[in-house]
Amino acid sequence: MNAIGRRALVTVIDDDESVREALPDLLGEFGFSASAYASAEAFLASGRVGQADCLVVDVAMPGMTGPELQQELKRRGVETPIVFITAYSDDDLQRRLIQQGAATCLLKPFSAEALFEAVTAALSSG
Repeated sequence: MNAIGRRALVTVIDDDESVREALPDLLGEFGFSASAYASAEAFLASGRVGQADCLVVDVAMPGMTGPELQQELKRRGVETPIVFITAYSDDDLQRRLIQQGAATCLLKPFSAEALFEAVTAALSSG
């Protein structure tokens, strides 16, 4: 529970349907509320942008990428902590994302424990 007595809402944004189905279930097992969107554009159009306590965002998506979403949220003054997930090992990109404000960047496939630790750390820093 967060400070206002509700479970933290973690929003997953990933174009991979299997990820969108699996991660919210896993996050629910950890005690979080969870929602999922197939694209950054769908999330931005949802009217729920400021409601998430933490975002889990794929780096590489068709249309608006995860880093582009990060920049758009900054432009809008939304400071929700972001845990990036990616299938591509790119130390420079990961370092740049963190320098630009991401909580962390997990390399797929990651363990349930790694996700839990990343989201928990993001929520306590955000």
